[in-house]
Amino acid sequence: MFQSIERRPPDPILGLSAAYKNDTNPKKVDLGVGVYKDEAGSCPVMRAVKTAENTLWQTEDSKSYIAQAGPELFLKYTGELLLGADHAALKDKRAAVVLAPGGSGSLRVAAEFVARGAPNTRIFVSDPTWNNHLPLMSSAGLKLELYPYYDYASHKLSFDKMMHKLQDARQGDLVLLHGCCHNPCGADLSREQWQAVAEAAQRQGFTPFVDLAYQGLGDGLVEDVYGLRLLASTLPEVVVASSYSKNFGLYRERTGAVMIVAGTAAAAEAAGTQVVGTAREMYSVPPAHGAALVALVLDNPALRQEWDDELTEMRNRINGLRAALVAKLKSKGIARDFSFIQHEKGMFSFLGLTPEQVKKLVNDYSIYLVGSSRINVAGINKSNIGYLADSIVAVL
Repeated sequence: MFQSIERRPPDPILGLSAAYKNDTNPKKVDLGVGVYKDEAGSCPVMRAVKTAENTLWQTEDSKSYIAQAGPELFLKYTGELLLGADHAALKDKRAAVVLAPGGSGSLRVAAEFVARGAPNTRIFVSDPTWNNHLPLMSSAGLKLELYPYYDYASHKLSFDKMMHKLQDARQGDLVLLHGCCHNPCGADLSREQWQAVAEAAQRQGFTPFVDLAYQGLGDGLVEDVYGLRLLASTLPEVVVASSYSKNFGLYRERTGAVMIVAGTAAAAEAAGTQVVGTAREMYSVPPAHGAALVALVLDNPALRQEWDDELTEMRNRINGLRAALVAKLKSKGIARDFSFIQHEKGMFSFLGLTPEQVKKLVNDYSIYLVGSSRINVAGINKSNIGYLADSIVAVL
């Protein structure tokens, strides 16, 4: 059965991590894998999460299965974090929330849910997008369409081209949108552009599918969901996949959620049962630990404030690193303008280097980044930013 199986090539991003780990260069810099890193280069456990873990360790009295949809407090606070406690979709019970294993699990469960109810559904995905979007969506049975999103030459959104392509989207189609902190380019929709997308969805009838993996790491917890809340206020249906990997640091705990906003409370309840049923057929019952931590933190005013404060520190650090890298490169006297990095959001940006220049950075300078020249800004710190800037200048 297995004799003819071919070895699968390593994941391009995870393969970078292995190469970085084996590199003996003391100046090596890891800008590949998309995890938040502090000034010491560690992916920390957030303070409020650590406190919640201690509480859970002392109070948890069972390892039995949890409810298939997830713990009630987790579902309540997830809905409120995404839409706001006073949002009409929550007040009218038109939003169903289901716990899922991380952002990827949320995306896949939502895609499976749609594909089972409407086989051969088309989903329009931005070009570029996160490298796992395409396999997650297509292997669930959705039919892929790409829409232009980013102009590599100008380092700006190709919004006119995007909207021109989305004229092809119609009722029964999904349009996948990055809620904030676009991965991999960091270029986000403005409020006016979100309004244009909402109007196009109203006019043409397509359903937005919002991937929200970085809430709180762009401009703020509320600011980063402006687009989602607008869509949920003006459209009858929205699909959301959210993740707590980044803003709670729960990468390995695989904690995320699917939210279906529907036109009526009855439709939302029915959709919720179908999402749960889809998950049941995939993995039966969701993991409990991460969801319990999220609920403990968000239900405790002091812990919630501590979490918000640390998230603000993380966001400010990333934004500060963007400005510092731009200033450092400018100080080298090079002609190329890197100021676009400072205006982008979240953990990622393209440097705008050629594949050959990227290879040179990796091979000659031990600067590890993806072949597209996408960098994880959070991998920069005070001790390596000078070396990074010098290396970029050298390959230019």
